[in-house]
Amino acid sequence: MPQKTPKNTRPGGPGAGDEADGRVRLQRFLADAGVASRRASELLIEEGRVKINGKTVVEIPAFVTPGEDRVQVDGVVIEGAERHIYVMLNKPGRTLSTVEDEPGAARRTVLDLVSHPSKARLYPVGRLDYDTRGLVLLTNDGELANKLTHPRFGVEKTYHAVVKGMLEDEALAKLEKGIYIAERREGRTVGAVRAAHVGLKVIKRDRERTVLELTLREGRNRQVRRMLAAVGCPVKSSNASPWAPSSSRASPSVNGAN
Repeated sequence: MPQKTPKNTRPGGPGAGDEADGRVRLQRFLADAGVASRRASELLIEEGRVKINGKTVVEIPAFVTPGEDRVQVDGVVIEGAERHIYVMLNKPGRTLSTVEDEPGAARRTVLDLVSHPSKARLYPVGRLDYDTRGLVLLTNDGELANKLTHPRFGVEKTYHAVVKGMLEDEALAKLEKGIYIAERREGRTVGAVRAAHVGLKVIKRDRERTVLELTLREGRNRQVRRMLAAVGCPVKSSNASPWAPSSSRASPSVNGAN
């Protein structure tokens, strides 16, 4: 029977924070072990793919005691935290920045291009569009991945995009304020959402093209391309630079269109 972990709301109890009495949240344990990011680990749990001491867990919060509890994912025993690995990959075009392609497809992914000697299980932090070239961070550090990508941390991402034609001031104002873009789930359009405020800087503008710098605090699928297309300026080309780990604010800087 799947194990439903009771929620403990006692002050100072397991439900009050990440650690209590030597226990840690299951998704953090999995992320620290390099299985997946915290958010992806939560999906593994909800899909019933994780067991604690032989019992399937389907609810969070769930807690484990490292070194005592036996944790399995898809039947494989997870040993716990491992040495963190960080790989900067210059992603070529026509490459997915995901662990694997969707069922039935066989497109190249960033992991197909990396064979680290540690054999650590790596995964990409954030995403670049399939056709976008640039640097992608691969790691097994779930804590860092969570802090860089989760909206609540407000990490800014800066993109540079080259669009066809001259982008007028009216269009720039719409982009900066936030425009409505289609919301898609499971390949279907289910409505529209308003993109958050965007920081904009015009690098160059003439009749042939406009070069923009956009700063976002959110990262919807192909957001930059979709926003620019919505104001009549499709992206001509895109290139990306890495997350910026040396920054004092740990802010990623990505040049290109996501």
